[in-house]
Amino acid sequence: MPASELIQRLRSHECSATEVVQESLDSIHRLDPALGAFISVDSAGAISRAKQLDSHTGECGPLHGLPVAIKDVTDVKGLTTTFGSRLSAKESAQADALSVSRLKAAGAIIVGKTNTPEYAFGAVCTNPIRGTTCNPWNTALTSAGSSGGSAVAVTSGMVSLAQGTDLGGSVRTPAAFTGCVGFRPALGRIPEPQSLLGWERIATQGVLARSIADARLMANVMSGSDARDPLAPSDDEYARQSLPKRFHAAASLTLGDEYAVDDEVAQRFSRAIDKVSVLMDIDEDYPSVGNASRAFCTLSYAQTWYEFRHLIEAHPQLATEPFKWNIAQGEGISLESYLSAQEERTRFYRELQRFFERYDLLMVPSASVMPFPNDSGEVTTVGGRPTRRITDYLECTYLFSLAGFPSISLPAPKNPDELPFGIQLVAKPCHEDLLFSAGALLESEAGFAHQWPPMCLS
Repeated sequence: MPASELIQRLRSHECSATEVVQESLDSIHRLDPALGAFISVDSAGAISRAKQLDSHTGECGPLHGLPVAIKDVTDVKGLTTTFGSRLSAKESAQADALSVSRLKAAGAIIVGKTNTPEYAFGAVCTNPIRGTTCNPWNTALTSAGSSGGSAVAVTSGMVSLAQGTDLGGSVRTPAAFTGCVGFRPALGRIPEPQSLLGWERIATQGVLARSIADARLMANVMSGSDARDPLAPSDDEYARQSLPKRFHAAASLTLGDEYAVDDEVAQRFSRAIDKVSVLMDIDEDYPSVGNASRAFCTLSYAQTWYEFRHLIEAHPQLATEPFKWNIAQGEGISLESYLSAQEERTRFYRELQRFFERYDLLMVPSASVMPFPNDSGEVTTVGGRPTRRITDYLECTYLFSLAGFPSISLPAPKNPDELPFGIQLVAKPCHEDLLFSAGALLESEAGFAHQWPPMCLS
């Protein structure tokens, strides 16, 4: 049942928060041994909070009684944040992250922390603390990283909604691989007052949900200005935008051969765009990418080295290889290279702004590869081409991370014997309403909607 419908049942007292949370915990108990979506589950705390909400007689919050999961790189008061790492401290968090406090204030019930590769770096959602998260469509395949635990928890129905984080595609790729909605907002829409690099960051928090309405609901709760975040826009900048009578979108498989894709991705994208073209005006067009890919790598590697190098200096043997690889790439980047990358980031941002003067949306694949085996390690070939870096397969998502533009991954229509595939919609900053409205249209009229994995129906 969509979260928005479940909330109506809770408000009309057709069910209690305690019943809803218990059902969520029962689903976790039944499904998670095979899927590995959760690092920790707070059963006692969730039931206690549900009983408190059931006894509440005042006005209900927008997420009243909904079971929600938080990726285990984000603090929840009283729960340990492991980062999926043997390097992290194991004390319980002393305070909630801002996004978590907003979710709780809206009535959400945090049932647990979801799995992630170490410090959210890795193509496969695995770590030495919890092990591996499996794709509910085929447990031999990966859920993708790094918000794979959150995506699986939502897709399988263990929770109604889940929070994730996204640097280069870590919300959108798992959403595409598992068949749910993955929303990455514009930088600042979900404030990050704890971020070390407030002005120059690339990563942001995001939302995993089973429907567009649910994703919008959760995103609205987590959003809003905060004076501690220099990128957080004022609330009036997000005043509701007027919507076009008919969307005009650009579509491009590879942004002019900027990156490779697997053959099945090309076929599925073509089929998806055929369905979209019935409802929207579509042009085959794309912005000039230039050296944006190199800029993303330079900036993200440098920032990763700056933020995390201290963790592996003392105990490198405790770190996973993907984590060490990402940190090592940032060592030795010169100031000239870093500032040149910032210049290119600015150029690409302005190029996208010009591009969106002609279009409401840009559509590209949410992933350049299909779900791959959990034991295959990092992605080293795409479309038959060897990759230069283990992050190359994310270029279709990380380019828009670099520019800070909002995007959303929708599950494309699929045949019963096919794996999930995601199509990514991109819009201008402060125009997330376009993404949600276009997504809702495709969801209701063209079958871009969540489907239940067979193992979750038994």
